[in-house]
Amino acid sequence: MKSVTEIVIPQLAESLVSATIDKWLKQPGDHIDMYEPICELITDKVSAELPSTVSGTMVKILVGNGETVPVGTPVCLIETEGAAESQAAGGAPSEYNAAGQDSGLSAALQGGAKEAEGDMSMRNRFSPAVQKLAAEHNIRLSDVPGTGLGGRITRKDVLTFVESGGAAGSSAGKASPQAGREPINEQVRSSGLHLTETPRLPTIQQYDSPASGAPGRGEDYIEVTPIRGAIARNMKQSVTEIPHGWMMIEVDVTNLVVLRNKMKDEFMKREGINLTYLAFVLKAVVNAIKEFPIMNSMWAVDKIIVKRDINISLAVGTEESVSTPVIKNADHKTIAGLAKEIDDLARRGREGRLTLADMQGGTFTVNNTGSFGSIITHPIINYPQAAIMTFESIVKRPVVINDMLAIRSMANLCLSLDHRILDGIICGRFMQKVKENLESFNNDTKLY
Repeated sequence: MKSVTEIVIPQLAESLVSATIDKWLKQPGDHIDMYEPICELITDKVSAELPSTVSGTMVKILVGNGETVPVGTPVCLIETEGAAESQAAGGAPSEYNAAGQDSGLSAALQGGAKEAEGDMSMRNRFSPAVQKLAAEHNIRLSDVPGTGLGGRITRKDVLTFVESGGAAGSSAGKASPQAGREPINEQVRSSGLHLTETPRLPTIQQYDSPASGAPGRGEDYIEVTPIRGAIARNMKQSVTEIPHGWMMIEVDVTNLVVLRNKMKDEFMKREGINLTYLAFVLKAVVNAIKEFPIMNSMWAVDKIIVKRDINISLAVGTEESVSTPVIKNADHKTIAGLAKEIDDLARRGREGRLTLADMQGGTFTVNNTGSFGSIITHPIINYPQAAIMTFESIVKRPVVINDMLAIRSMANLCLSLDHRILDGIICGRFMQKVKENLESFNNDTKLY
């Protein structure tokens, strides 16, 4: 017996009230397996795929591309068979239970993928189940042929690759802990977060104005994406509601530069990732917040809420947007642990693979603007937090020490503060503590 099931926008997060349909991955008439992605959603925080809750055939799309609808709104109709209904009632298929989230594509969809052989738009989008499977078998996903929609790699593709002996070839000569990940570009910046790939550029739509009188002249337009619109709203809310204060302090990081240069090669061999200055900065900030917990707070009109957990939001930017994934319980992590978290979040942020869970719960934000050469910035507070700090570029400068000139590696720390909660004296002491912590790093400092 056939029936029609509505697929609705789920409550992906407590604060999420709406989502925008970015792109439909399925069209009416397509067969859909249970838990197979049917469209891409854009929320105020991240992009996510909407999986089907049933197996069947799509009969109608109710919400078009680019439309924003509230949580709980039906977006499409799927016709199901009696067997599919019983499967939905009895639980997820065994493949889903075993892996946690992925499902192989149906034969009909695989046939459609072969027809669209040149489309590789989904090639670098990996589900958690696929990544977990790749890590278990120590293979690089870039070596695995994808038969899914847009070249996407399915669990079946990974298993086929392993059965064909591809795992041994993929891991040959590679003893890095980064199984299933792309090799790191060795050319990195001298300070802060390294960029392992060229950020994507926003798409510009050319428009020739009749008044310009010349082809190719006139105006260009960039479409405002839902994420860019959300950034605009959040930044406006921050500068409108929060009275921003600002201060800067200069730090001598000469000993830190020596320490990092001494340990970075060994750390790369051991962990397979770069040891950046940002890991040391976060450690210094977290230890300072422990002494000045008011920095870890937010305004609540009739009260100030001081957060006990220290969750550091890390600003990760591309040419198109900025996201702020969160390092949870940063005060419980070593410098090495922070370095791993930074590398993971920054990489997934640039690849567009952050989840809503990655973005929630931040209590204090750190931005590494020095990674692109900035020496002074005036950051906008990540609402509703109380403060945001930037770590600027490390520059060698002449400095007077004991009435003598010396060449030292210097960097600026810039802090924007919510003046409803924080005043100059408490922030000045906080910044002095961060400075003291950074300048106390030496050759005896332990990473673990």
